[in-house]
Amino acid sequence: MFGIAKKYMNVMQATVRPLFAPPKRHATQVGMIVSTPPRVPVSKGVQDFVFRGHTGSVDQLCWHASHPDLLSTASGDKSVRIWDTRSHKCAATIATKGENINIAWSPNGSTIAVGNKEDLVSFIDTKTYKVVVEEQFNFEVNEISWNNSSDLFYLTNGLGCVHILTYPSLELQTVLKAHPGTCICIEHDPTGRYFATGSADALVSLWDVNELACLRVFSRLEWPVRTLSFSFDGRLLASGSEDHIIDIGDTETGEKVAEIPVQASTFTVAWHPSRYLVAFACEDKEPPERKRDAGNLKLWGLPNNG
Repeated sequence: MFGIAKKYMNVMQATVRPLFAPPKRHATQVGMIVSTPPRVPVSKGVQDFVFRGHTGSVDQLCWHASHPDLLSTASGDKSVRIWDTRSHKCAATIATKGENINIAWSPNGSTIAVGNKEDLVSFIDTKTYKVVVEEQFNFEVNEISWNNSSDLFYLTNGLGCVHILTYPSLELQTVLKAHPGTCICIEHDPTGRYFATGSADALVSLWDVNELACLRVFSRLEWPVRTLSFSFDGRLLASGSEDHIIDIGDTETGEKVAEIPVQASTFTVAWHPSRYLVAFACEDKEPPERKRDAGNLKLWGLPNNG
């Protein structure tokens, strides 16, 4: 295991600043403080932040690859929102045709793809924030992703397969059988070496992007894997599920580096494109009845300047 991970393996009982903290000058650039993760004192360098605006659950989110102050969220309220973490505000809201369950921002930044429960994928031009193309699929689309050059588009389906299409023509290139059960999620490594898939069998598979060969499997979660994200350097892989933790593993060894405790099932998790900072959204409910989705977005890993 690489040096940072080895030194801070027991990260939840020790300071998280060396592994997850960006420089202190960035600490006040994101949202408002609402709470701290369980068992992690604020004085040790961890804060949570929440952006509010969606009226339904936030099912997935992603950062802009080259503008790290922007991130986008897909919601069951039939909208996509773009958030500016410098101004702490929503920069744009795009109405969509259905309840959204997945979202992906192309690495070149030009397009956001969002999929809904009816397996319709809409492509949003990020210059105009308008839907420019819609593609209806005749199979269960669970998650979507681009390769690093933004010329291949990946979809996972209910038969354990990954469909790889050219982009923007959306012509089918190959179908990869990745898992024996439903293939729920997929994520590409920012360095271009790997992609990962998560399945209903609670396993995460790490794949060589060129050979389409499975390199290793992560098996620490007990429930179907809902969401995946690589750190900016490809060294860490975050995995979320109905387990009340987010697992963070070493892509070179498969060993656990850390875990983030949560109080509900994790819908989505995403690493910052240039810092050890994790954004995530869970199935939180509004108090006191806890029947309505809170629609909150949280960030984990910033130091406390207090």
